[in-house]
Amino acid sequence: METSAYGASLAGGAFDFWSFLKRPQTITRLFSWLFAIVVFATIVSEGYMNENHEETTKCMFNQNDSACSYGVGVGILAFLACVVFIVLDAYFPQISNANERKYIVLGDLCFSGVWTFLWFVCFCVLANQWSHTTQTVVLADAARAVVTFSFFSTATWAILTTFAFQRYRQGVDEVGLGYNDPSSSDHTSPYPSAYAGAPEGYQQSPFTASAAAQGGYQPPAY
Repeated sequence: METSAYGASLAGGAFDFWSFLKRPQTITRLFSWLFAIVVFATIVSEGYMNENHEETTKCMFNQNDSACSYGVGVGILAFLACVVFIVLDAYFPQISNANERKYIVLGDLCFSGVWTFLWFVCFCVLANQWSHTTQTVVLADAARAVVTFSFFSTATWAILTTFAFQRYRQGVDEVGLGYNDPSSSDHTSPYPSAYAGAPEGYQQSPFTASAAAQGGYQPPAY
């Protein structure tokens, strides 16, 4: 069992809820979770408008339904991922297997990196479409909120990527040091020396002969 493998304390320790909430990674993930809710909930509730009493509704971002669908999709998946990773972060110190910890950290690193890029694309697309929006029946505050929180989400997921990368590097270093055993690294010496300061080349015998064995066989006395 490793101590502090991949940035977590010794496995089996008691879970401290308040300390967990105060961790920078947990705070950043909660903000990411909140920003994702703002983005997809705003688009779903106020992002589709119908102009001139038409039956079909259009996306408020330049009537580009793909832009709204992209924002909703990225937001919902980010929301679900935050919930999953918060649970994994809470359970992480209870995992004693270094390989399992490694897979969780790698998953966090890859997902956070990809979602940083997707949020940046979302921000660029929505900002561009909003700049070309000409329809009058649009909730401007809602559109600006979506664009703004898309930018905030890009920042928070970039921070989460940095945290995951730091945990991965720390884990690789600590696990590597934990498995280095100096006493077993030298296989050229089958047995240790008998005492400190023994002559060079001297090796202690694997068996110590007793005094009785050195004196030969002694018949019992009657």
